[in-house]
Amino acid sequence: MAQLLEGQSGLPVGSPTKSYWHQEPSKKLLGHQTTRELPRFADVVIVGSGITGAFAAHFLKEKRPDLSVVMLEAREACWGATGRNGGHCQPAIYAASAPHIASFELRNFSYLKNLVEEFSIPCDWRSTSGVHAFYSAELFEIARGIVADLTENYPDLAANVALVTKGEGSLGGSPSYLLEGERRELTLDGLRIPHADGAIVQWNAASLWPYKLVAFVLERLLAANGEGSEGSFNLQTNTPVTGLSRAEPSTNLSSPGGGNNAAAASSHSIWTVHTHRGTIATPQVLLATNGYTSHLLPQFSDLLVPTRGQVSSLKPPETPSSPADPPLDIAHTYYIAGEPNDPFARDDYLVQRPPTSAELVFGGGRQHAKGRGIGIWDDSTIDEPVAWYLRGELSNAIDLSLSHHDKEKRTGLKKQDLEPTYEWTGIMGYTRDGHPWVGNVPESLGGGAGLWLCAGYTGHGMPNAVLSAKAVVDMMVGGDDAEIDLPPEYELTEERVRAARMMEDLAEMDAKGSLYMEFGAVRG
Repeated sequence: MAQLLEGQSGLPVGSPTKSYWHQEPSKKLLGHQTTRELPRFADVVIVGSGITGAFAAHFLKEKRPDLSVVMLEAREACWGATGRNGGHCQPAIYAASAPHIASFELRNFSYLKNLVEEFSIPCDWRSTSGVHAFYSAELFEIARGIVADLTENYPDLAANVALVTKGEGSLGGSPSYLLEGERRELTLDGLRIPHADGAIVQWNAASLWPYKLVAFVLERLLAANGEGSEGSFNLQTNTPVTGLSRAEPSTNLSSPGGGNNAAAASSHSIWTVHTHRGTIATPQVLLATNGYTSHLLPQFSDLLVPTRGQVSSLKPPETPSSPADPPLDIAHTYYIAGEPNDPFARDDYLVQRPPTSAELVFGGGRQHAKGRGIGIWDDSTIDEPVAWYLRGELSNAIDLSLSHHDKEKRTGLKKQDLEPTYEWTGIMGYTRDGHPWVGNVPESLGGGAGLWLCAGYTGHGMPNAVLSAKAVVDMMVGGDDAEIDLPPEYELTEERVRAARMMEDLAEMDAKGSLYMEFGAVRG
């Protein structure tokens, strides 16, 4: 193996930790290779089969069904970050760096929710409210100020959040437009976080089985092969891409795959995608490689950094005394932020699986990982200090008692270690300025005409990836007059690269706290 540069990612490892979401893999996708041999040519090659790659393929085939699209995946389909996350989909309404980014994430959430409903996708989508519990008074005051500003200047966005404080009496801090019964539950006690300094509740949130969502999209693309379409979708798992090379043809190229792709023909480039099974020539390559991007583009080593996160699925601490009684239902998804002596140290997250298992999927604890997981691209092991933290911390932050629904019987927080059923790690892609990189890769970064990137969600991909994938597809095949729905902060430009490199490096910024919450200059 060639020597890696400082900060450069390696290829995905062959034996990753076992994710909860991979316990029921798709029989159609496991080990799938649509053709025995790699095709020599394709109109488009997509590298990566997570949520970005899958939806990019979906939008490509929706816009141009005549194209031949090949998807290359280093491991099994959706075996990277999407198949290893915490099972959330929640837009950052107040915590986004700008209101138009919050709106973009909200549109992304609505698109996914509507898609799941339209096609009855069996991915356990459960619409909930998202509770952001603050265990730092300083951090809560910062967030409270942001919500106040949002309320004054962007009331439509502010309508999606509610502030919950340690108020006067049981109703303190809850919004006036709620019914009295709802307001009684919208207290710190009612939200199962009695010791928090405050909370912000977002009405648009969901838990889901992310692997099953992506598997549905990929299976549907494969099922469309042979249904009268001129093009094709070819998925090749267990085929890591080891390199890219570019050549300039002497004349304009018509699409070698038969798709007559005008955008490809005008690119004046042929890319060769290298794998251990052979090569594929193509006018267009889309890297949906997230934290592994710098392996193929070493120039991104300081701009998009692999960062290891860790998640555990935990058994609830109590089981019902009678089979007829319902199991624990925490009713919300949660983010747990801040510690009393370190406002930006913690960014944990929690969802609950449906009955009967009702397992608690709890992730975070990066402050206990070596180097906070920055620069680590190996997901074959877990960090034991993080594992211990995840087992023992949840019951200290959230009331997990079965009696919580009965105010008279509430016992409050009871710290105890929970039993894990799965413990796993996954590789996120953290960017230097906190935004994804979406667009054509310039030559100065190892690219050129026909090479595209959509990656780097800084741990916040579920409410960003789908419409980011749509945007990059519109750039690829939409022509010069295509309308691109994408925050300008996400666009991959050389000017943005220069600005990002003027910032502190990612490890220095992350040491000051999580990059999930965009609190801007208040971070210090």
